[in-house]
Amino acid sequence: MGLSWATAGVHAQSVGVKGGEWPSYGGDLRNHHYSPLDQIDASNFSRLQVAWRFKADNLGPRPEYKLEGTPLMIKGVLYATAGTRRAVVALDAATGELMWAHSEREGKRGEAAPRQLSGRGLSYWSDGKGDDRILYVTPGYQLVALDAGTGSLIKAFGRNGLVDLKQYAVYGVNQKIDPINGEIGLHATPAVTKSGVVLVGSAFREGRTSKTSNNTKGMVLAFDVHTGRKLWQFNTIPRPGEFGNDTWLNESWAVNGNTGVWSQISVDEDLGLAYLPVETPSSDFYGGSRPGNNLFGDTLVCVDLKTGRRKWHFQLVHHSLWNMDITAAPILTDITVGGRAIKAVAITSKQAFLYVFDRVTGQPVWPIEERPVEKGDVPGEWYSPTQPFPTKPPAYDHQGVTLDNLIDFTPALHAEAVQIASKYKLGPVFTPPVVSKVEGPYGGFRSSGGVNWPGGMYDPETHIAYLPSFTSLLPLGLLPPPNKEFSDIAYVEADARFGVRYIAGPGEVIAPAAQPPAPLPPSGGPSGAPATPAGGTLNPQGLPLVKPPYGRITAINLDTGDIVWQVAHGETPDAVRNHSALKGLTIPRTGQAGYAGALITKTLVIAGEPQLTTTPDHPRGAMLRAYDKATGKEAGAVWMPAPQSGTPMTYSVDGRQFIVIAISAGNYSGEYLAFALPR
Repeated sequence: MGLSWATAGVHAQSVGVKGGEWPSYGGDLRNHHYSPLDQIDASNFSRLQVAWRFKADNLGPRPEYKLEGTPLMIKGVLYATAGTRRAVVALDAATGELMWAHSEREGKRGEAAPRQLSGRGLSYWSDGKGDDRILYVTPGYQLVALDAGTGSLIKAFGRNGLVDLKQYAVYGVNQKIDPINGEIGLHATPAVTKSGVVLVGSAFREGRTSKTSNNTKGMVLAFDVHTGRKLWQFNTIPRPGEFGNDTWLNESWAVNGNTGVWSQISVDEDLGLAYLPVETPSSDFYGGSRPGNNLFGDTLVCVDLKTGRRKWHFQLVHHSLWNMDITAAPILTDITVGGRAIKAVAITSKQAFLYVFDRVTGQPVWPIEERPVEKGDVPGEWYSPTQPFPTKPPAYDHQGVTLDNLIDFTPALHAEAVQIASKYKLGPVFTPPVVSKVEGPYGGFRSSGGVNWPGGMYDPETHIAYLPSFTSLLPLGLLPPPNKEFSDIAYVEADARFGVRYIAGPGEVIAPAAQPPAPLPPSGGPSGAPATPAGGTLNPQGLPLVKPPYGRITAINLDTGDIVWQVAHGETPDAVRNHSALKGLTIPRTGQAGYAGALITKTLVIAGEPQLTTTPDHPRGAMLRAYDKATGKEAGAVWMPAPQSGTPMTYSVDGRQFIVIAISAGNYSGEYLAFALPR
């Protein structure tokens, strides 16, 4: 498929980060993850060497095995979060030497936090006159401002450098966020504008859909960067009198929570607009206690930067039953469609659709159709009769599970996959969850793949978006709570005995199964991954249920809405490549399931592998790969001792380009690796 290059220079301000720096999590507040640096290219990428490395083991009471940070680089200094206490470190960007470190010891407040570890990074602000600040959110949900030169607290900000976000959240009469145990936090970075507005989202306990009754409600808070004074608050579950409250029928807004903004917020400072990616309400998979479309769940909301007032919104999923959070930052793009210049915003999704809107008006760039979807039969549930379907661009990854996308390396494997699938409800995207029955169906499948928190990337010179995605299909069955005490609460319970995740339904309406279904792969593991527990039955002969690719990178021309190229990203997993049932067969590279954010440079797309592999060409580890951004052809690879766990960034110091990436997994604790060409 050939590449149609857009006319450069239509919107001259969109040129990526300047001066070889990387001043924001996504490079800039448009979240492009793009730099025009070109010293590292296809001719030399494979010659990269580790220039320096920074291990985070001592930045907290224990090592961290899930390092997801993306550093910043300003004025020759690299700033990053690291360690289980979420320390902030400043490193010499040329050598990796520690210059200063800071951490807040929050005691029980930090220990009870729903979002711990080091988070995904920091924010930077400068007045251009010597007042340079680093800002971040602690595990205990406090906003901290540090002097970028020394790491000391800015005493004039908030209360001695800290703003207690729980205290400033307006939560209604008789509803307060407990300062110690209140379930709210953030992994993402604040969004800090040049004009001095600090935007902070909200997130809740990871890996568990909490109770609905009186659970903390999502919000976005705005503060003044100079003083820490609160400017405004946007409620993602509208209160009475606020727009969207009527989409929560039977006053269900009052007894439901979550609906946070746990990913990156994007800002167009020229327009004075901020773009909020909102997640699913609680409970993720059962909505009987929240009838209605539930704004602003799974909604892109555009708000006025100065006041927080809603300008427009678009709900990607009505009354979500699939945990289809908007997981990643909106990408602000300036594109040309049919000869017309459009200031656009693009949203990636778990459902493998890319939604593209005019970011001024909220109108879809290409039609988005409301199409009828299947209605389920779970007692007490409320269903939306339609869901939005973009007509362009096309889907870029698996959507739902059908017989057509089951494994077919051999007829025998396909037949076994069909037999396994016969015990589950199959269907396209938006197939509703089902009640789990011993006689079948055991349940259905829900996708948590597509594009997740690393998000998509965008080249402002060519108008091409690059989307790293993966396949993750988890078995899901609905059961009532086992305890009458929770008869009016929907929640998630991971059953360790059977390895399947059951979602509670409404009280005693559904009779619990006398005997749970056969053992399934552990909840939380992607079906694209080859690992199978002892006695597992979901994976035919231990192989993935669905066809590869299990991970991919897709290039989409946002001027035309067409896919330019698509490649399988990542080595074929060991358990697939070495499987006896596939001996003698030629299996093309399958790619790997897992989170793998990318970096875009002048000529390359750069992304690391999310899984460990061992091949004749390299020892056990993971590869950092580069692709020609025009064609998708692999342009080089270098070895890493552990998989990529954070999104890479790049910068230049003293004429030398560096690529920095966070790695961690299994028993390999968090580390930042800096690659550069040999001197």
